[in-house]
Amino acid sequence: MSGPQLGRFEELVLFAIVSLEKDAYGAAIRREIEARTGRHVSTGALYTVLGRLEQRDLVRSHVGSPRAERGGRRRKYYDLLPAGAELLRRSHDEFQRMASGLATKLPPLGGESL
Repeated sequence: MSGPQLGRFEELVLFAIVSLEKDAYGAAIRREIEARTGRHVSTGALYTVLGRLEQRDLVRSHVGSPRAERGGRRRKYYDLLPAGAELLRRSHDEFQRMASGLATKLPPLGGESL
């Protein structure tokens, strides 16, 4: 794949935004990644990546309405932009092509190394 590429964590963040649709805000994105991958996600790392993705015009943020349960604070929501969707699709397809048929060649988890 030529042109811009995504890092693994950037991919996870974009997939979480796709999954959450209109409810994609920082804490929800973090929970989605942790629930689906079992990986701990630091808040600082997440917001660093979200800022970088926004600078690259792959996502757009907007501030929601004040929320009473948050003491009147607003949430910052993230939307996937067409360029982000295209890049995520290309990255996903590339990974799928590379991994296709190889899972059966991997040793079981906790097994011997190759």
